[in-house]
Amino acid sequence: MKTFAELNFPGRLIAVEGLDGSGKSTQIYLLKRWLEAEGIKVYFSEWNSSELVKSATSKGKKRELLTPTTFSLIHATDFADRYERHLLPLLRAGYVVLCDRYIFTAFARDVTRGCPPDWVRGIYNFAALPDIVFFFKADLEVSLNRILEGRPKLKFFEAGMDLRLSADPYESFRIFQGRILEQYLAMAGEFKFMVMDANQHVEKQQALVRKVVGERINLARFRRRRPLPLPPPLPPDNKAKETEEDLAA
Repeated sequence: MKTFAELNFPGRLIAVEGLDGSGKSTQIYLLKRWLEAEGIKVYFSEWNSSELVKSATSKGKKRELLTPTTFSLIHATDFADRYERHLLPLLRAGYVVLCDRYIFTAFARDVTRGCPPDWVRGIYNFAALPDIVFFFKADLEVSLNRILEGRPKLKFFEAGMDLRLSADPYESFRIFQGRILEQYLAMAGEFKFMVMDANQHVEKQQALVRKVVGERINLARFRRRRPLPLPPPLPPDNKAKETEEDLAA
């Protein structure tokens, strides 16, 4: 498997990986905002977001109907759709593409759920490798606490409850995510992950992320020739009032 740079694509792809609650989504969001502020042509994509299968996945999760194989195939379909219709066109157009999770999520989760490793990798063998992969390694307790800060309880599949690891969702989460972590660490050397200490402060992590990106990608090549257009000016107060009156009528 080769990276997009090795395949001579004009664009570059940066992926983030990590356990649920590792803070990876925050980091890639901050990276996106920074690149935009620098005038870089940037595109963002996240796991399980294809309109082709998003509703089916949601229904399957709510009814707890997804088997490990079904889970794997649905996510592979989601990825293939986004890869062909979004990622490749933007990479060919010379964009820096940011992915919140890439094929490594499937390699870790699906194998942990019991799918054969060779089979899982085989269904993603059409995908090129990212040019940079950041893996955010957080302690399990830190990840769990971050998740629970935003909502009262864990989700069924997020906690690995489908695997019957424990009747207690919190203990199931620790076991399930611990096994996923083992899969990630086993891949770190093979795929040259940039392992980040996700227990550190957000600002410290982001400073290192930007430093690595700046050193490994010539960002000047990806700057827009023209800045993004400014939003249209607001109408004067009297016109705004007239508009409000028209809408009310």
